Amino acid sequence: MRYRGCEAASNPVHMLPWFFQESATMPVEQSFMKSLFYGVIPEEMIFPFPSLRPDEVDTTRMILDSVRDFLQREVDSARIDREAVIPDSVLQRMKQLGLFGMNIPQEYGGIGLSNTAYARVMQEVAGVDSSLAVTLGAHQSIGLKGILLFGTEAQKRQYLPSLASGERIAAFALTEPGAGSDAASIQTRAEPVDGGDAYLINGNKIWISNGGLADVFTVFARTAAPQDGQKPRLTAFIVEKRHGVRAGPPEHKLGIRGSNTTALYFEDTRVPAANVLGEVGRGFKVAMEILNNGRLSLAAGCVGGCRRLVQMAVERVQERRAFGRPIGEFGMIKDKIARMLAETYALESMTYLTTGLVDAKVADYSLESAICKVFGSETLWRVVNEALQIAAGIGYMQGYPYERLLRDARINLIFEGTNEILRAFIALAGMQGPGRQLAEVARAMREPIKGFGLLSEFAIQRARSALGRERLNRAHPLLRRETVLFEEYVAQLARQVDKVLRRHGKDIAEMQYTQMRVANMAIDLYGLAAVLARTTRAIERKGEEGARTEVELTAAFADAAQRRMRQVVASFDDNNDELLKDVAVRSYREGGYPLDVL
Repeated sequence: MRYRGCEAASNPVHMLPWFFQESATMPVEQSFMKSLFYGVIPEEMIFPFPSLRPDEVDTTRMILDSVRDFLQREVDSARIDREAVIPDSVLQRMKQLGLFGMNIPQEYGGIGLSNTAYARVMQEVAGVDSSLAVTLGAHQSIGLKGILLFGTEAQKRQYLPSLASGERIAAFALTEPGAGSDAASIQTRAEPVDGGDAYLINGNKIWISNGGLADVFTVFARTAAPQDGQKPRLTAFIVEKRHGVRAGPPEHKLGIRGSNTTALYFEDTRVPAANVLGEVGRGFKVAMEILNNGRLSLAAGCVGGCRRLVQMAVERVQERRAFGRPIGEFGMIKDKIARMLAETYALESMTYLTTGLVDAKVADYSLESAICKVFGSETLWRVVNEALQIAAGIGYMQGYPYERLLRDARINLIFEGTNEILRAFIALAGMQGPGRQLAEVARAMREPIKGFGLLSEFAIQRARSALGRERLNRAHPLLRRETVLFEEYVAQLARQVDKVLRRHGKDIAEMQYTQMRVANMAIDLYGLAAVLARTTRAIERKGEEGARTEVELTAAFADAAQRRMRQVVASFDDNNDELLKDVAVRSYREGGYPLDVL
């Protein structure tokens, strides 16, 4: 039997499942990445590459100087890892430096940093100690973020000042034993009492960062009974520890051991109705918006980790000798260093392009932030693995930081949405617009008079696609080869999306091999867009010779991305998907690995 072709089935195009609808409702022109799924390149969204506001540069530099001094003088990462706790003295110093209120506006007692400046500080912290970064991120990036995004003025004035000072610490409570990425499976219930003036919350949450430290929680609970096939009615609540929240003992973890991770228990926890965050029944939207934003902090932390590891690797290849010379002179080592540098450059470019989009008030950056999280966590994992390999024997020993950095890095592939579910999200949310358009065109063809305008628009878009690809005109001419590559694969993405939607219709929601391919193309295209925009800015500021490093890193990343995307495009039609599925299913039936050499 031969296994070739795509996954299955053909049906008329329909809307995607409810859990992807919420983040896919913006018009295409309001999202850079969603535009690419149509084959459209809105280059004005990414050029010029964003920079910090002039009035914020000095403030950010002063904070970074203070943070570096603090990290160097007062943070013993090996001790934090060994004792699995951050010393109170370190937490207090972080509070004194204002690190618990970096992204809280000044009117509520915070520093009021932009998303870009906040990410830059988080990059610095994560480059030294992941446990500190997780504690700060769990507090600001997700724990109190819902109050910033959805809180009433009264809620902001009640909670933000004490959260900004670090007097109180925040946590984000979504995950349950049976509900991780599948938020629809949440079982924690919130029942209205006292005529709707309060709610009683019952249930439990697991793996909550800052769970044992926090005084204020953003908690998600059902406010309506589950209904098969229906969107769950979740509501977000601001819950204080004093309302009756019980934390379990700290979890013992592979990495980020200094961060506090516990279960939370709610037993008739009484919460005032005034503590509903956003609208009753719209908690899913609250959670998704918080996570969209929080993923950028995680990506910035990955940048910090990568930069530190690259520095360690470069130093190691010059000091370690083999066969009478430094190992940095060998081709295979040069290959590792070059790839680490190129991927770190791309990750840094993607992350700060996205924070710039957020600071520019772009309405929809959900795909971009998901891409940064996936690419960031996987890049850090590759970089830490290669750095340990370069270090050789000492990399495996506890007396050196490599093994701790590797353990700390692993969680990022799981945090804030596993990379598997985020690849599904990137693909399905990106394809929803083109899928809806195809469905509308199909309806218009059944009623050609009423649908004349839509059909004309569709015909124009198809004609543009046939006559030639969309152009990226604002990239520097020195980057022409990489620009053409980007243009060609944007057109390829649109063609493949159109093809798989026509082939699978609504069944695309189950075609995870296809989703993975679409997402991988989108990830590489966003990386290309980011390095083109950033390197163009570098050439314009420093001249061609001054920007030589950026130009070479762009070329190196583009070459690797081209090879990956060429393989992905070929695999849409020529693959062994069915074989792999059969192998996996057989192992399920037989209880694991089915063979014995004897």
